[in-house]
Order: sequence, then structure tokens, then C-alpha cells
Amino acid sequence: MFRVLIADDSAFMRMVLSDMFKKQPDFEVVATANNGQEAVDKVKALRPDLVTMDVNMPVLDGLQALEIIMKDCPTPVLMFSSLTQDGTKATITALSLGAVDFVSKAGGSISKVDTVEDEILTKARTAVHAGGIFRRSSSPPPAPDIPPAPPKPKEPEPEKEPEKETSAAPAPPVMRRIALPTRKGYTPPPPPPPIAARPKPTIRAVSPKGGTGRKLVVLGCSTGGPKALQTVVAGLPSNLPCGVLIVQHMPPGFTKSLAERLNEISKISVKEAENHDMIKAGHVYIAPGNFHMTVSGSGREILLNQDPPIGTLRPAADVLFKSAAPLGRDIVSVILTGMGSDGANGMTEIKKTGGYVIAESEETAIVYGMPKVVVDLGLADEVKPLQNIAGAIVNAVNH
Repeated sequence: MFRVLIADDSAFMRMVLSDMFKKQPDFEVVATANNGQEAVDKVKALRPDLVTMDVNMPVLDGLQALEIIMKDCPTPVLMFSSLTQDGTKATITALSLGAVDFVSKAGGSISKVDTVEDEILTKARTAVHAGGIFRRSSSPPPAPDIPPAPPKPKEPEPEKEPEKETSAAPAPPVMRRIALPTRKGYTPPPPPPPIAARPKPTIRAVSPKGGTGRKLVVLGCSTGGPKALQTVVAGLPSNLPCGVLIVQHMPPGFTKSLAERLNEISKISVKEAENHDMIKAGHVYIAPGNFHMTVSGSGREILLNQDPPIGTLRPAADVLFKSAAPLGRDIVSVILTGMGSDGANGMTEIKKTGGYVIAESEETAIVYGMPKVVVDLGLADEVKPLQNIAGAIVNAVNH
């Protein structure tokens, strides 16, 4: 039995949601709250398995209450808002703060929320099954895969002759030009210019036509993805020598706000993809809601379409991955948190053509569904906690 706390300043909304959950054999409504502060207090006192949270509430609004809950008492939260259709930034902010998912009040009217009952219950059940990650969030995360910095050399103590350090690494050998026997009359070429005078090498990241170099990163995620992407995308360097294409399951409108938020917090450039975008190195492209995203045969151009959904999904990670599979060893594919199995079929094709597969590990995934299928099929070359995914991507594209 999952214990639910309903937070909403509308008495009618609290009643509708309470009746909805009470009819379910696996849910129990343990309390309601009519403002954000009351919601925070009751979460701390009752420790529910799930909180439904309205964005607009007095005293503390839903975003303020959510931030406190995630900091002091991490709990799965499903956000509700009549603003999400027009004010998608509030929804993206809620997801980035840690809300598992969101439901918009249909048409902005609380009287129509019962028309999305199936959606609410499905997302509520997904959220409560993500509870383990919230309990683990109180423990320190595993350290990222970053090699330790070399120790600073010890300075000799005052008025003492420094001891010879036998364990120190030997100095690099001095490179000398060796005079070789030559034919009579042969004049050797002049020595190369000093290193300081040589031009600095450059990495060809973008072709003259605007496309990427050889590599391309494709990534798929769903429930919990917006928060996960904050860690992964923000961890990528601005000089990443290839482009990154992302499918995040979201309805129309929300993907643009997600791209804008990620662009604000990242070193790398992020935008919502447009049809015929030329893929540039150091750029991230997010598939727009209600459009499948594919990559052209050359791997340089983004193509959008409205082909039928895969199941209920458009965009779908499988569509992107299958379109990228012909690029073979030049593909680095990544699967993050999400419910279901989207991405597994596409990654199977990528693996067959020699591409590289990275999956998020169970210890950090909000919903260990999409990555689990990939891991269970034996497709993953690496299984990494979230904080190590960006490093794994950088290593993979540089090899």
C-alpha cells in the first residue's frame, strides 16, 4: 500500500485526487495540505511514499516546497499545474529540482482533471517505484571517474640539504639530433623551429559544410531524464569534438524550455532541434515533442518527421538510434533513466554495426527501466552511475 500526501490549495482538487487514489487498492491517502509550508511539515512528519504537489499555493508555492522537501526529506513528487501548458518553465524547473514527473490540469481547468485519471495513476505508480533512489540520495554519491591530481613536489626543509628522491619519476630524456652518414654532396634539411614557435595544433571539430567530425553521440531518456540531463549535459566540455542528439520523452512545448534551461547551465551549446539542422561539434540537439528525430546517412544533418508513434512515443529513442546505426563505430549511444524499453531495439542495431553503448547504472537511475533492458540484453560496453556518464562520453568520443 503506497501512502500519498495531496498538496493543493483548491479544496475541490484535493477532493477529486483523494477520491481517485482511494478507489485504488494500492494507494492510501494519509493526509492533505492546502499550502506549501503545510506540505513540507507533513512530509517530514508522515514520510509518505508519494506527494502530489500543485505549483500555485500560498505561504510557500509548489516549487519552493519541492526544493525544501528534496533537500531535507527526499520523496517522490508528482507535480500538478494549470500553468504547464503556457508556463512550461515552471514544469522544467520542478523536474530539475527533483520532481519525478508532472501532470498538467487538462485545459487549465481543475474540473477536467478526471479526464487524465489513467495518466495520473500510471505516473503515480512509476513515481513510487522510484522511491529507492530518493532514499539512497541521502548517502554520498560514488566518486566520479576522475584520476587524482598528481601530488605537489615536496619543498626541501629550511637549512637542510634536500634528500635525493629515489621514488620520483625519471626526467624525460633529452632529444638530440644524431649525425647520420650521408651521401657526398647531400645537404641535410634545416632543423625544425623551436617548439615555442610552432603553431598550436587544432582539432578539426566541424567540417566546412557545418557537419561534425567522425563521431556522433545519441542519447535517450524518459522519466527522471530532465534532472539526469542536468548532470550529463552540464558535464560535457564546450570543445567536445562532435555533436550530441537527445531524445527525451516530453510533449510539445516542454522540450524547448528544457533545451533553454540546459543551455543556461552548461558549457556546451544546447538547442531544440529543427528540421535540416546541420550537426555541429560542441552542440547538443533535443528532439522536439511530437516529432521523431533521425540523422541523415552522412551523419551530418538532423531530419524530423511525424511518422506514427512507436507505441505511444513520439519522439522515440529507437527511431534515432536505428537511424544512427549505419554510422557504425562512429556512434556512441547512451541510455539513461526511464520507464519501459525504448532504445533497446535501436541499441541492438548500433551494437551490430560496431557502435559503443553506455548505460546508466541502477544505483542512480530514477526509474531503472530503459537502462535495465539494455544491460540485461548484454548490449552495454559500460554501465556507469549518472555522475560518471559525461566522462564516459568524452572518453568514448576521443578513442
